[in-house]
Amino acid sequence: MSFEAITGIVGAEAQAKAAVAAAEARAKQMLTDAQSAGKASVEAACAKAEMELAELRRKAGEKARDQAGAFSGELENRKAALRAKAEARLEKAAALVVERIVND
Repeated sequence: MSFEAITGIVGAEAQAKAAVAAAEARAKQMLTDAQSAGKASVEAACAKAEMELAELRRKAGEKARDQAGAFSGELENRKAALRAKAEARLEKAAALVVERIVND
């Protein structure tokens, strides 16, 4: 083989090695970029989920306070009705006791 052919082959091999090295470097960079983008996407999704969770907790707290207030008002009304009924019965019971004591 002539010197020029060997030099051409060596040059081609060097170019091929350089192309493979460049392709490997490009592939590594693409992988790194994809991992970075994926990580950023996951972090953004987590942050969004945390914000949504905080908002849901706030709304649930407000709803619970509103329901507790309504329930408290309802219980106060029932308590007042029961108290009025009990006071009316107390007067009847006192009159009945007095009547039995006096009649004996």
